[in-house]
Amino acid sequence: MENNIILASQSPRRKQLMEMAELNFEVIIADVDETNPPGMPGDDVPEFLANKKASAIAHLVDNKIIIAADTVVLLDHHILGKPTDEQNAVDILTQLSGRMHKVVTGVCIVKGEKKVCFSVTTEVYFRKLTDVQIKHYIANYKPYDKAGAYAIQEWIGVTGIEKINGDYYNVMGLPIGEVINVLKTDFA
Repeated sequence: MENNIILASQSPRRKQLMEMAELNFEVIIADVDETNPPGMPGDDVPEFLANKKASAIAHLVDNKIIIAADTVVLLDHHILGKPTDEQNAVDILTQLSGRMHKVVTGVCIVKGEKKVCFSVTTEVYFRKLTDVQIKHYIANYKPYDKAGAYAIQEWIGVTGIEKINGDYYNVMGLPIGEVINVLKTDFA
């Protein structure tokens, strides 16, 4: 089973989590338009995009398991995307400062006609961040490829996050424990 897994993601964090779980896999990047349909609730977007990514490469593989995922950061039901520049990163982290937000990862696992899609939500509570902390983090960690302008496993997570309710690895971009469970239950 494990030798037949394709990770449809270019995320280094998802790759790292798959490696930590000791899964044997290869990466095929799903090049898809990541725009969500107008009016779609933010909670539904990650699963929609994960399904889109899995479907985009399904024709490229035969009899292999495809794992695709997408993660969004939601603040007051609004999606905070990846920052476009330094000022946008400052704005995003300022909005998250002292507040709770949700990280939702949608996962779609496909093999042939069989498909299992699900979402996992984790609540993340930031301490009040100072302007100095925010600027230090952006200057030193350049979080431009990260939803919500941060990575929990980096300095900002260690110093700025008060607590989380839910799956830590989900905040990194892949609820790997649930992925393993679905692989064992539905694709063994």
